[in-house]
Amino acid sequence: VQLVESGGGLVQPGGSLRLSCAASGFTFSSYWMHWVRQAPGKGLEWVSHINNGGGATYYADSVKGRFTISRDNAKNTLYLRMDSLKPEDTALYYCARDMGAGLADYWGQGTQVTVSS
Repeated sequence: VQLVESGGGLVQPGGSLRLSCAASGFTFSSYWMHWVRQAPGKGLEWVSHINNGGGATYYADSVKGRFTISRDNAKNTLYLRMDSLKPEDTALYYCARDMGAGLADYWGQGTQVTVSS
């Protein structure tokens, strides 16, 4: 199993980014997937998850209305579109594979998002 995130970077407040997570080594279309982040000096924060078909999505209150999770099962890729970014969105963003009961069993290496003027 391999998960590789990309798309992070430095963006000004109010800007947008789209993160990608390329999955391999398992049947991507069979698994729910998560985005989780970790801000500097803080613990892990769940951001969003999506069911295996892409028809059901869930968000943390802190990002609801600003972030959009999606997936392309034909490309084995998970996405996170982030709009109206705030400095408090600065974090290392991970994608993770769901193993049931809200837990994740495989994680990527993370991609850094920094929101600053």
